[in-house]
Amino acid sequence: MPAMTPLQKTWQTFTAAPHRMMMLGGAIQGVLTLLWWLFDLLGRYGGLYAAQAWSIAPVWAHAFLMLYGFFPFFVFGFLMTTYPNWMNGEKIPPRLYIPAFLLLAGGIALFYLGLLAGKALLIAGTTLLLAGWGIALFALLRVLIKANYDDKRHPIVTTFALIMGWLGILSYLIWLASDNAFALAFSRHAGIWWFMLPILLAVCHKMIPFFSSRVLDNYTLVRPYWALYFMLACAVLHGALELAQQAQLLWLADIPLLAFTLYFSYTWGLLRSFGIKLLAVLHVGFAWLSLAMLLYGAQSLTLFVTGSAPFGLAPLHALTIGFFASMILAMASRVTLGHSGRELVADAVTWALFLGFQFTTVARIAPDLFGLPVSLFYPLAAAIWLASYGAWFAKYGPIYWRPRIDQRPG
Repeated sequence: MPAMTPLQKTWQTFTAAPHRMMMLGGAIQGVLTLLWWLFDLLGRYGGLYAAQAWSIAPVWAHAFLMLYGFFPFFVFGFLMTTYPNWMNGEKIPPRLYIPAFLLLAGGIALFYLGLLAGKALLIAGTTLLLAGWGIALFALLRVLIKANYDDKRHPIVTTFALIMGWLGILSYLIWLASDNAFALAFSRHAGIWWFMLPILLAVCHKMIPFFSSRVLDNYTLVRPYWALYFMLACAVLHGALELAQQAQLLWLADIPLLAFTLYFSYTWGLLRSFGIKLLAVLHVGFAWLSLAMLLYGAQSLTLFVTGSAPFGLAPLHALTIGFFASMILAMASRVTLGHSGRELVADAVTWALFLGFQFTTVARIAPDLFGLPVSLFYPLAAAIWLASYGAWFAKYGPIYWRPRIDQRPG
């Protein structure tokens, strides 16, 4: 049998585990989607060149690329790794995760082309994305159903959230084909409140206290399931109120959720976590959820009483950048280190990148909170994201196509 070429060896390594393929896709998207967004912002706000005409409104392309084109690669990479571990189930075979990745990546590539070339390619790209998502979801459902394990509560939550994400993409596809405003609204709110937030709530509820208990002395593990279900109900209610255009009532969901997130940040050991940086990044990411709910609740109450919404999109970006993107960065760093045979330690570079990324959220919410010029701060936020994720990609990206340093498979 002839020896493999270097390219064949690299492909064999790259496809040896689902997290390698999916997380590299997410790492690339973390750079590409913000390169595109920064280019658009500099045209619209920077005055450096004429604003580019896209086939759809850039704000809706940006929302889709973030919710369904960036976060999901990391989500699938993480869950395809953890489902077999959480439930002592079968590992997901390459015949499922390789085509899922190729369809997801191909769909995103066509979507970018469609922004320039027209809706037909946008529809084709979204259809491929829907197909790849479906295969990945089937692969996870297969593990969930076949595993003989007593406690499947967390993976059941994340599986339902993935189904809502699939429906969100389908709804976006319907909007592309019909311009139906409700379909677009459903896609947006489902992606935030019924897909990403439930998944991260379940993952945080399972993993943050577990990781903390492994490294903090005299740690009491607090993880009541009824509290998780209550937080999930708040997320579902918020999304339903958003979809019904009842922003003045969002505080009914957001203030109770705020109370629980503050309670968990305290009981899980936010302050104690700073002694161990790889743990602290998880706790800091989770803390953004409390700030986001504080802003959402205060804005909704103000709207209820006065009819004005003083914070604009600051609550949304505190949630999506502060919580979603920070937590993705934190979890991806941990999975990449652990599954490449490296020590589970956030070195100085990783810690600096994570802290630097926090300024992305600050720069994005500052104009809405303090009336600062958007022409400066919107591009600044995008540039900080690019610098942070670009450096993270340069550090962690090559790990995905290189063998484990401990020579173990996977």
